[in-house]
Amino acid sequence: MPYTPSGFFCDRLIRERERRDGEGSLSKPLRFSGQDFTTLKQECLTKKCLFEDDTFPASVESLGYKELGHKSNKVKNIVWRRPKEICENPQFIVGGASRTDICQGDLGDCWLLAAIACLTLNEKLLYRVVPQDQSYSEGYGGIFHFQFWRYGDWVDVVIDDRIPTFNNQLVFTKSAERNEFWSALLEKAYAKLHGSYEALKGGNTTEAMEDFTGGVTEFYEMKEAPKELYKIMKKALERGSMMGCSIDSLVPARFETRTVTGLVKGHAYSVTAVEESQHKASKVRLVRLRNPWGQVEWNGPWSDNSKEWVSLSKGEKDQLQHQSAEDGEFWMSFEDFKKNYTKIEICNLTPDALEDDKIHKWTVSVNEGRWVRGCSAGGCRNYPDTFWTNPQFRLCLLEEDDDSEDNEVACSFVVSLMQKNRRKERKLGANLFTIGFAIYEVSLSMHGNKQHMQKDFFLFNSSKARCKSYINLREVTQRFRLMRERAGWWWITVSLSHSSTDKDLNTEGFSLECCRSMIALVDMDGTGRLSLQEFRHLWNKIKQWQGIFRHYSSDQAGIINSYEMRNAINDAGFRLNNQLYDIITMRYANEGMNIDFDSFISCLVRLEAMFRAFQAFDQDGTIRLSVLEVSC
Repeated sequence: MPYTPSGFFCDRLIRERERRDGEGSLSKPLRFSGQDFTTLKQECLTKKCLFEDDTFPASVESLGYKELGHKSNKVKNIVWRRPKEICENPQFIVGGASRTDICQGDLGDCWLLAAIACLTLNEKLLYRVVPQDQSYSEGYGGIFHFQFWRYGDWVDVVIDDRIPTFNNQLVFTKSAERNEFWSALLEKAYAKLHGSYEALKGGNTTEAMEDFTGGVTEFYEMKEAPKELYKIMKKALERGSMMGCSIDSLVPARFETRTVTGLVKGHAYSVTAVEESQHKASKVRLVRLRNPWGQVEWNGPWSDNSKEWVSLSKGEKDQLQHQSAEDGEFWMSFEDFKKNYTKIEICNLTPDALEDDKIHKWTVSVNEGRWVRGCSAGGCRNYPDTFWTNPQFRLCLLEEDDDSEDNEVACSFVVSLMQKNRRKERKLGANLFTIGFAIYEVSLSMHGNKQHMQKDFFLFNSSKARCKSYINLREVTQRFRLMRERAGWWWITVSLSHSSTDKDLNTEGFSLECCRSMIALVDMDGTGRLSLQEFRHLWNKIKQWQGIFRHYSSDQAGIINSYEMRNAINDAGFRLNNQLYDIITMRYANEGMNIDFDSFISCLVRLEAMFRAFQAFDQDGTIRLSVLEVSC
């Protein structure tokens, strides 16, 4: 049996949701760490003291465990202060919560801040996460609380208002208004939920979007986006969905680097509006975005001070809320948006987050379980002897889509597989598992059988649908539309699995040459050694490439053929001409025209280094090199 560590997941199969009024609902959220906000606040007011949270103390342990841990120089001069010690007349919210209240500090949590910026666009959602009954005047006791969706339940997180500062300035998230603190306190509550501030470093915007709404996220790669993407974005914002986007970086060690256009690679942005406007003789489609830094903006067409705005009337500018300010927010054309950004994430809201349930019909089924080594951790389909032991969930598709044809019916649904608590357990060495799922049709004669589908079923039945790939993200989500003849409704089984075994790679480890190339790729200071951050970037990249290799490896032989190598290289993000593909085949394929895992990684490392070198000299798509530069 393949080795598969224990893990947890929450599977959400979306169509319509039954509301709950019990523990964990919006009206009765769970008490995180057993703390009741009302009781604790009243105790502080009665005793005339300020609350001090012993479950998330003002100490190094709450800051982090490695880069922000005891041995880090970064934490030596950090002082925890209450807002009344930082400025005069502190306020929880000044003039209403808005996008400009979120400015990133010295923590790599732009993904979180991009989601908070989206949250401010919908007051109903915002004030569910940020309860309004809080202030620094009447009833102040140094205690605040926030609510988050947590794997199917809403939880209420209580904090004190001691915030990390350096030279009396906030170290992490801050507002453009020096005396406004709701965003800094929200970040602190979210850090407490995950164990420390450091646990918030790095992530996907969708993770926070879901934790603010309980919604379900869909991902779109720009290169594979549907033709109607603009309409999808427009409708998503109209129905209250939250939206983020980013630009992938080919060079991991150069995350959050500014390009000549003012955009930042490896950085999360909020999409805050999608509009059409009359420009000269035609209409132009526009997208408004916000950089969580609160500065550094796009400088191309439709940027704050570009010539395109001259042709618009004052009324049109006001309607678009156009401002010429270095506040991190800017407009760009939809075409430039597609050209520059590589990924967009849309968090669709479930019924309890929607304004009008009569218009938006959903059904939500939540199933929880676990993978247990030797029992229910059967690995992926590469392991037919154990795959059937994975957790399975049965559901019946009851409603047909509105646009179904006379002779055929279709049902659209979304499957979302989520693994729990991996961010919180980082300090214990936990990493995200590589997860995925497959969907099988169950015949009408079998739909009454509630037993676990056995091995033979999976040996003789192929999946009707499955996720695009196994990947090490907190959540894997995909929309499906299954077709069949009109003959009554049908049952499907969703089989959930994760794969962390390397047996199918057929490798004894990387060669010395490959190891040297990997170190050279991420060793920015030329010491021949890797820092923790450099190693993390390298490890994440190898895991990503490992997933691509597995996707194209056939018959568990631990190889891919030279024809599939072209597709694998494309999936890794490299676009090459035929001549280069020929050279790669001659260099890395064996006599049988196959490439093993070691050679595959060596090839991608070389390609990444080559692309990085080109980018270092690139000004306008071409480069000129001296003899010495070529030799380097």
